[in-house]
Amino acid sequence: MNLRLSAAETWAPDGPAVRVIDAHTGGEPLRIIVSGYPVPQGRTILERRRDLIDNHDRLRTALMWEPRGHADMYGCLITPPVSDDADFGVLFMHNEGYSTMCGHGIIAVTTVVLETGMLPRAAPMPRLIIDSPAGKITAYARMSRGKVDSVRFENVPSFALALDQEIAVPGYGIVPYDIAYGGAFYAYVEASKVGLTCTPDHYRELIEAGQAIKEAIMTSVNIAHPFETDLGFLYGTIFIGPAESSAAHSRNVCVFAEGEVDRCPTGTGVSGRAAIHMARGEIDLNEPLRIESIIGSSFTVRVLRRCKCGPHQAIIPEVEGRAFMTGRSSFHLDSRDPLCHGFLLR
Repeated sequence: MNLRLSAAETWAPDGPAVRVIDAHTGGEPLRIIVSGYPVPQGRTILERRRDLIDNHDRLRTALMWEPRGHADMYGCLITPPVSDDADFGVLFMHNEGYSTMCGHGIIAVTTVVLETGMLPRAAPMPRLIIDSPAGKITAYARMSRGKVDSVRFENVPSFALALDQEIAVPGYGIVPYDIAYGGAFYAYVEASKVGLTCTPDHYRELIEAGQAIKEAIMTSVNIAHPFETDLGFLYGTIFIGPAESSAAHSRNVCVFAEGEVDRCPTGTGVSGRAAIHMARGEIDLNEPLRIESIIGSSFTVRVLRRCKCGPHQAIIPEVEGRAFMTGRSSFHLDSRDPLCHGFLLR
């Protein structure tokens, strides 16, 4: 075969190149955009999030949707910091839009910036301060031989918003639920209450039930963040079930955005879980809870301290997990391509 492999190096695309590093945390993908993306404008991270929504959303769909991504892709744009003491800012994106915080994303982006040398740190447990739309995040990496063994982060104040509620859901009857905030608002439901298990064999049924529950709550319950209107919406449904490992407390399956299923236990989701358990007096300060995902990967969450978030009794949770880089890519947006900005099939 006389194929000239070097010919690919001379190809000149008609359109900009966006360079990314792909990683995963507990199986959940994170596509980290490192260059070729417009710098979002705004004094705050929330203002920059709105700038992406209003002015650059076709780039999100180009990178998250097919043919470059898929229906469950998740992304992160690294931005300059807005806080004087922060190292950088992050804006998270997915199939539907832009999330307000992402625990698996914090773990992955911390791993990537340290292992690639994008943010040089020599200490065995470096500390990073990251501006997110939900607030400032402090992350710590356990490192050995230049590699990140795990990342733990102090999340934003998290709280239980509503406990022991019920909602009529078409097709499912009366469903008991709780609502908690851990950087995003979730409805928490025992999977057994809708006849399901938190396992891959109920994957499609969990999506359908999660979306139905979310829609029912959104139409009848007012969800407000005490400080930011942009944070006051129901992001998803988290189903809770028994753990399969004897070392774990329980299992989470998060159905969020437009029917995405988190492959990891959901960092913001386990933060909300900790707030619920704390509000019910079921755990103590610094008591670790290991929570599994739908594929058996796990995060450990603990409550560092109590605090207030507006009128709410809140906690500061700490979440720990592991991430790994999976590749680097340079994506091109060819203006001649009718599918340049992506499409989705479910």
